[in-house]
Amino acid sequence: MSRNSIASVKVGVVGLGRFGRLHSLTLDQLAEAELVAVVARRQESLDAMTQELPDVQGWTNLQQAIDESDAEAWVVACTTASHVSVARLLLESGKTVLLEKPIADNLDEAHSLAPLVDVDSSNLMIGHIVLFNSEYQQLRDVARQRGPISYINCVRHRPASIVQDFPGENPLHAAMVHDLYATQVLLDRAEPDHFSSQFRRTESGDIDLALAQLKWDDGPVASFAASYLTPSGMPPRGFDRTEVFGDGWSARIEPNPRPIEVWDSQASWPLALEVRTDPPSGMMAEELRCFCRVVRGLEAVPVGATYADAIQVQQWMEKLCTPIHRLPPT
Repeated sequence: MSRNSIASVKVGVVGLGRFGRLHSLTLDQLAEAELVAVVARRQESLDAMTQELPDVQGWTNLQQAIDESDAEAWVVACTTASHVSVARLLLESGKTVLLEKPIADNLDEAHSLAPLVDVDSSNLMIGHIVLFNSEYQQLRDVARQRGPISYINCVRHRPASIVQDFPGENPLHAAMVHDLYATQVLLDRAEPDHFSSQFRRTESGDIDLALAQLKWDDGPVASFAASYLTPSGMPPRGFDRTEVFGDGWSARIEPNPRPIEVWDSQASWPLALEVRTDPPSGMMAEELRCFCRVVRGLEAVPVGATYADAIQVQQWMEKLCTPIHRLPPT
């Protein structure tokens, strides 16, 4: 069976927040998938989803959804605090899971899934759409062709309003994690030898800026900045930039926002991420197509999306957060 003619995979989605909704809308339009179930904590979320996907059945109880739907694979896009408990129930039920990152709030909880994960991680793929972003994939190809990497610099800034909207959310876990995974792939899973980090806190104690540095002995250096600092006049998802330097070459991508801007009474950026749902195209669609091939055994889980990869990045985050070095508060 070719990659382009796989039998459609019956998929369910757990969590109907921003990403869960996008997963659901994308799956509903993919030829490779059949969306057969959605699960949310609140009936109101299911009712809202019904307005967009009237033919898809919903549940507020995951076990009931597993028992009553014929979903063979599941996308877990609920809150990070629920990731492990939800993934555990699905894996114990023999389902194949696409789990949004990070796996958990802490390393011990992430490790607890290990007995349920196949050696090749074929039953658990980590959701990481950046790995399927077209600019990033081209950057990865350039780096492989040009030779060893000397320096990676990643910037990922998000709106300052997040500090109020999601108090206590560390930009290292919520934003920088994307760049840690991307760096892991660019450097072929090599383990850093040195870790350092700095965090700036607001007067209320929330972290609005995270800086981190990784260094490999006799190898590259990588620096990261992630923040909740962009004002309301900037793109609604902030902006991202990645720069890579090697011997005699360098490359840069700026994948967010996408290069389309619209002006009327004010500027707007209508396509912040490379995600379109109808028809499905871009990095989320490619991630879900890959997941369907993984479910059918036609493709291995890619580098950067296995359980072992997620554990490695979780370990990096734990090291970067201990101890916390403070910059002066605002």
